[in-house]
Amino acid sequence: QVQLVESGGGLVQPGESLILSCTASGVTLVYYAFGWFRQAPVKEREAVSCISVPTGRTYYADSEKGRLSIFFSKKNAKNTVHLQMNNANPEDTAADYCAVSYGDSCVEEGMEYWGKGTLVAVSS
Repeated sequence: QVQLVESGGGLVQPGESLILSCTASGVTLVYYAFGWFRQAPVKEREAVSCISVPTGRTYYADSEKGRLSIFFSKKNAKNTVHLQMNNANPEDTAADYCAVSYGDSCVEEGMEYWGKGTLVAVSS
């Protein structure tokens, strides 16, 4: 059974950086993709960034290019995907979700497994 657990959310001030992490357990796929999706208040959930395993190919939403960095690490047979967000701004206030897809899909409909999300609030 696949489980995804996000961490790293919280309250940050504008201009600060933060790193969100998602640890996956139970993933036995050889080729898959991790994705980060964001849902801001009264908005639909949207893809922010994805990374393919094991190729490391990355995707970033056009609005986020240059400000985000996605990477993964492996420890004790568990893959963890990290999303570094620089120069946080109030528009980043949202619930951020980690997801896994078969292959390299980076759209909500293509994700097979989801975490419960972590909340990020950007405010001074």
